[in-house]
Amino acid sequence: MDRDTLKRRTKAFALRVMDVIDDLPRSVKGRCIADQLMRSATSVAANYRAACRARSRAEFVAKLAIVIEEADESLLWLQLIAEGRVLLAAALGDLIDEANQITAIMVATRKTASGANH
Repeated sequence: MDRDTLKRRTKAFALRVMDVIDDLPRSVKGRCIADQLMRSATSVAANYRAACRARSRAEFVAKLAIVIEEADESLLWLQLIAEGRVLLAAALGDLIDEANQITAIMVATRKTASGANH
């Protein structure tokens, strides 16, 4: 998958998460999760773009590590929303799958870029 496709995909992920955030209840847990999820999901897109502007392979790999961390955190918040029945789990299935896929793609990209074979 090329960089432009991943830029579009991570941005679309952030936008979809923003829609979910609008649907969260205005309760204490809803607001807390909304804040955390907003930060992590938008960070996936922002940090991937930063990785694409990296000045070295080492910087690219380091930025990808941040993307992986934020994508995995976003996945956690989405799972908590579903499993905690804050929103219907069925409505989050595709987004949870996308968070898993983005995380896996970024892990594989980081391994390739860093020359890791394990």
